[in-house]
Amino acid sequence: MKKVTAALLALTAGAVAWAARDVPTVLGGKPAGERLRRSPQYRGGKFHNAAPTRTMPPDGAAGTVRELFFGGQQRRPVGEVPLVPPAPGSPDGLHITWYGHASALVEVDGARILIDPVWSDRCSPSPVVGPRRLHPVPHQLHEVGRVDAVVISHDHYDHLDLPTVRALARDQEAVFVVPLGIGAHLRRWHVPEHRIVELDWHESHEVAGVALVATPAQHFSGRGFDRDNTLWASWVIKGPDHRVFYSGDTGYFDGYKAIGEEHGPFDASLIQIGAYGPGWPDIHMTPEDGVAAHRDVRGGLLIPVHWATFNLAFHDWSEPVDRVWREAKAHDIPLAVPRPGERINVDEPPAVDGWWQALA
Repeated sequence: MKKVTAALLALTAGAVAWAARDVPTVLGGKPAGERLRRSPQYRGGKFHNAAPTRTMPPDGAAGTVRELFFGGQQRRPVGEVPLVPPAPGSPDGLHITWYGHASALVEVDGARILIDPVWSDRCSPSPVVGPRRLHPVPHQLHEVGRVDAVVISHDHYDHLDLPTVRALARDQEAVFVVPLGIGAHLRRWHVPEHRIVELDWHESHEVAGVALVATPAQHFSGRGFDRDNTLWASWVIKGPDHRVFYSGDTGYFDGYKAIGEEHGPFDASLIQIGAYGPGWPDIHMTPEDGVAAHRDVRGGLLIPVHWATFNLAFHDWSEPVDRVWREAKAHDIPLAVPRPGERINVDEPPAVDGWWQALA
C-alpha cells in the first residue's frame, strides 16, 4: 500500500510540475495594444462577431451531455483511413493538398500557402489528454517542402498548434499571417517579429505575388480561460490567375455573399463541414450550411474540410461528408473529397468515389 501511495504521489507531483512548466506556454501570450483597440470588431476588451452569437444555447449543455453518453453514434472509422504519400507535381496552376481536419497546402500560381497546420497527435494543451488523431499525419512536416506563408484562421488547438509552429519557425522562413492578437501567441513561442503579420478583417498582405485577405467569419477564440481576446477569420487567397476561399471555423451568416461579391468568383473553396451539433448552432456550419456558403462566395470546386481527423462532435464520423456529397449533387456543385495527403489539381479534380463509406 505504501508503494502504491508513493507512486501516486510521484505521479501527481509530476503532473503538477508539467502543468506549471508547460501549460502557460501552450496557452500562449496575452494580446494587447492599440491595433486591437482600433479594430471595429473589438469592444469591451473582446472581439465580437458582426451579429450576436451563442456558443451554447440555454438547453444545449443538457443535450450535449445526453449525446455524449447515450447518443450511440459511430464516431470513429471502423478501419484505417487511407493515406496518400507525397507526390511531386507541376508547381503551375492551382493544386490543393488536404492533410486532414483543416490543415491544407494551397499551391497557387507559384506560391505555396500552408493553412492551419496541426501535426501533433492531439489537439489539446496536453500531449496525453484530449482529442487524439483518428489517422496518422499523411506526410511528415519536412515533406511538405518550402512554403511562402503560414495562414492561421483562429487560435483554437485544432488550428494553432505549438509544436507545429515551433517546427515551422525553426525549419522554414515563411511568414505567419494571422488574425489580430494571435501574434502574441507566436511571440511567446519565439517566432521572430519580422515573420509575424497580424490582420484585421478586410486587411491584406502580399506574399510571393499572392494577396492574403482576412475576411469575416462567425466564431470565437480562446486557448484558456480568456475568451475572444484574439480575432478569428476566413481567408481569401488571391493569385494572379487563381483564387481560393477558406472558411475557417464559422457558423453560416450573411457575410459570405459580401465576400463573394468583393473577392469572387473562386476556383476552389475549402469549407468547414464537420463538428456541428444543436449545442453550437451559431459557430459551426452543418454540411448544408457549408454548401450554401460555397454558393454565396461563388466558389468553383468545393473541397470539404474539418472532418475525419479529430473527434470533436457527436455526429457519425462519416456523416458530414455523406451529407455534403448529397447537398452538392442537389445543387450541381463540383466536389472533390481527397484522401488525407492527396494532391488535387483543381482544373482536373478526381471523381468522388465514396472511399470513406467502407469505414463507416
